[in-house]
Amino acid sequence: MIQLHFERWNTLNVVSRFQWIVSALFVMIFIASGCKTGESSFSPTSTPIAKETILPTQTIQLSATESFIPLPSSTLESKPVVTEPTATLPPNAWQMMPVIPEVSETARLIYQYGLQRGVNPEAFSKIGDCESRTTWFLYDFDQGPQYYDLGPYTYLEPVIDHFKGSFGRLSQVAKPGFTAAAVMTPLWADPAQCQKNETPLACEYRQQNPAFSFIMLGTNDVARPETFEANMRRVIEFTIDQGIVPILATKADNLEGDHQINATIARLAYEYDIPLWNFWLAVQDLPDKGLQPDGAHLTWSPNHFGDPEAMKRAWPVRNLTALQTLDVVWRGVTQ
Repeated sequence: MIQLHFERWNTLNVVSRFQWIVSALFVMIFIASGCKTGESSFSPTSTPIAKETILPTQTIQLSATESFIPLPSSTLESKPVVTEPTATLPPNAWQMMPVIPEVSETARLIYQYGLQRGVNPEAFSKIGDCESRTTWFLYDFDQGPQYYDLGPYTYLEPVIDHFKGSFGRLSQVAKPGFTAAAVMTPLWADPAQCQKNETPLACEYRQQNPAFSFIMLGTNDVARPETFEANMRRVIEFTIDQGIVPILATKADNLEGDHQINATIARLAYEYDIPLWNFWLAVQDLPDKGLQPDGAHLTWSPNHFGDPEAMKRAWPVRNLTALQTLDVVWRGVTQ
C-alpha cells in the first residue's frame, strides 16, 4: 500500500563543486555544438506498438524532496515522498520492456495528489536536450492537421485536442546540452524568465504547472555516467513532489557503449513504479536504428504516420510513440 507522509532529505544526492564545474563545462561544449538537422532513414511497423507488459508492476512506497514551489492553501495534508525503493530489475530486462507503458496505481496516486495541489490536467512539460526542444518533437500537433497525418492512428485525436498548447511550447528545461545535473542547477536557468536561485526544472513547473512530464535525459550524460543515477533521482523525486506524473524515456543512442544509461532509466522507472516510454525499442528495426551517422541525432521525416516510407525514419516514430504514451498514461490515471 502506498503511504503518504512529509519528509525532507536535506543531504540527498549532494554533488561536489568540482563535479558541478565539470558537468557545466561539458554542457557548454554541447551547447556550442548545437543540434543537427540531417536526414537518414527509419522504419517501424505500420501497426500500433504492442502495449502488453512483460514485467510485473510492484507497489512501491513513495517519497520526494521538499517542494521549492509554494503549495496552495487547499491541498492534501501530506504529499508523496520517496523512501528507498525496493524493487529490482534484472540488468538486461529493460530491452524487453514495452514501448508503451502500462499505468500503475502509483502513477494514479501522483496524479490525484497533483489535482488537489492545483496542477493543470491539460498540460505537460518536456525535459531534455536539443532533440526535446526542437520543433520536430510534437510541435506539429499544435499547428493543425495540415501539418501531420495520423494515418491509422486517428484514435489519438482526443489526446491532441486535450493537451493543445503543450506540444509547441518551448520548455525552460529542454535545451541544447542539458544533462540530468543541469536541469537542477540554477546556473542554467533563464534569468529573464526564472526567479533568483530557481532551477530550470522548478522554473518550468512553476510556469507550465503540468500534470505530466516527459523526462528525456541521458544523451549528454555520457561524459560522466557515474553521476547520472543520483541526478535522475533528484529530477524524479522533485517531479513527484510537485504532483506531476513523470514519464521516463529511454534514448535511441548508445554513446556510452554499454547501454548503462538506458538500463538506469528503466530501472528507476521500475523502482519508482512510474511510466517508462521505451523509445529505444521502437527504433531497433529502423535503418541504422533511426540514427544519423554521428550515432546521436535522429533521422527525419514528416509526421505522416500512414506513409511507410516516412515511418522508416526516427522522428515520426518518436512523435507517434510519444503520443501513444501520453494517451495511455492520461487515460490510465483518469479512468
